[in-house]
Formats: sequence, structure tokens, C-alpha cells
Amino acid sequence: MGDHALSRAAHLCASHNATLDLAYLAQPGETPPADAVCRLAHHALQLGQRHGIRVRPRSRIALDPADLLSEVGCADLVVWGMAPVRAIRSLFMGQPVASILRKGRRPVLVVRAAPNGPYRSLVVAVDFSKASGRLVELGFALNGDARVELFHAISNANEGKLRYAEVSEMAIKTYRAQCRRHAEDRMFSLKYSFDARRNRVLSTIGHGSPARQVLVQQQRSAADLVVVGKHPSSAAIDFFFGSVAKSVLRDCASDVLVVPHDHRSASGAHAAKRLPGGMAVGRARG
Repeated sequence: MGDHALSRAAHLCASHNATLDLAYLAQPGETPPADAVCRLAHHALQLGQRHGIRVRPRSRIALDPADLLSEVGCADLVVWGMAPVRAIRSLFMGQPVASILRKGRRPVLVVRAAPNGPYRSLVVAVDFSKASGRLVELGFALNGDARVELFHAISNANEGKLRYAEVSEMAIKTYRAQCRRHAEDRMFSLKYSFDARRNRVLSTIGHGSPARQVLVQQQRSAADLVVVGKHPSSAAIDFFFGSVAKSVLRDCASDVLVVPHDHRSASGAHAAKRLPGGMAVGRARG
């Protein structure tokens, strides 16, 4: 998995004239390999020569996500190899990538698949908040020629509450139709805002659990990247109540770009010159 992340990060850096910083994060409770720093330097040399990019290996091993936060703030994008941590602590505190998302507030690209050229097909999960347009922009930033599908799932949670309150089935159907019309109007407005590119933007509306429906839509469209936002939350809230982003990260077969809704612009001096809104590739976990 780590090799896939390294390769994807290098390809993105080459495409956007960005510098790639490599960091090694030790598994919680495990002793890092004695040659971890040397191996990271070897990866940096190989990637730099193969892709013609500048690669900077970190000379100190990160023992926990907090060790990476200061450097993550300077990055335009965090690229993460998906190797779930099985430690008991992660059951309660979440995966390290979740900590980076909450505290670093940077977009994180979680890589599962071996790169085969640029991303060609994206599913962008939208909830019609102000952050939704930003998700589409970041998806286009990775590859402006990609096929983009905006997807929104109408949750059926309120229908369950109505049935519990013994509301008639006819009233529930009317409520469902109103929700559908409202979602269609919002989707049209969002899609139209990308007027210059709307010939490459599709839109779909589903019904049911948002996290589950995003996964179904990814499989149906064979998208190689899912873009999803993450609302601000604590580790405890994510553990007890879950989140769409967490569920998609756990179960999605494709790569996933997670964008915190409260994400900050990169602090790197030249970030804005690379991609719209200050996004480019900054860091990979080896």
C-alpha cells in the first residue's frame, strides 16, 4: 500500500511542479525498523530520478501523528498509504489519518490502488453546504480533464422518525417527493456554477444512507477517486456516531480524497502558484 501512495504522490508532484516530502510514521506500540530513515532516503532518490521532481526525505521518524502536524500545515496535500492500524488504542482514538484530518485540517488523499495515469473519473459527494463547491474545485485540481459526477444521497432517517410517529404512508411519500425536488434544485444550482466545465460534470441523486450510497455509486460508475468532505468533530464523536467520511474511508475500494470542511490553506509560500486555492502535493507516508 505504501508503494502505491509513493507512486501516486510522485505522479501528482510531477504534474503540478510540486516538491514531495517523505515522512515515516511508526506504528503505535511498535519499534520502527532500524533502517527506516535510510530506506526513506532511498525511496526519495529513486522517485526523484524517475519522475524528475524534488524529493525531501524527513530525517526523523514520527512516533505519532502529532509529530507530523507542523509539517502537514506547510503541505498542500497529504498523501497517505492506507494500512489500517490494528492497535487497541486505534479502536477508541481512531486511525492516525483521522487525527491528521481533525488537527491538521489539510486535504488528505488516501491511496489504495496502484496508479495508472491521472485520475480519470471522480465521484464527488456533496451535501449542498458552502464547502461542496470547494470539493468539486479540488477534484478538478487533481486533473482538469477528469469526468466528474456530483452525487448527493437523500437520507431516509427522517422517514423513520415519521413512521415512528405513525404518520401516514401518503404523507411520507409526499415528504420524500418534496425532498427530492429540493435536492434536484440545489444540484442544478451547484452544477450550473461550473458552467465552463459542465459538459464534463454529471449529477446523480440517491436515496438512503449517504455513506452507503456513495460506495454504491463509486462501484456503479467505476470511479477511481471519491471526493468527500468531513465536518469538524472529535475522536469521541466519530467513534460513537460515525461519519460519512470515516465510513467511506473504511469501505471504499477506490482512492479517497477527504477534505475537512474547516480546512486551512497551506502555509507554504508558493502553494497558491501550483493549484487553485493553494492545493498541491506536499507529503506522502511511506
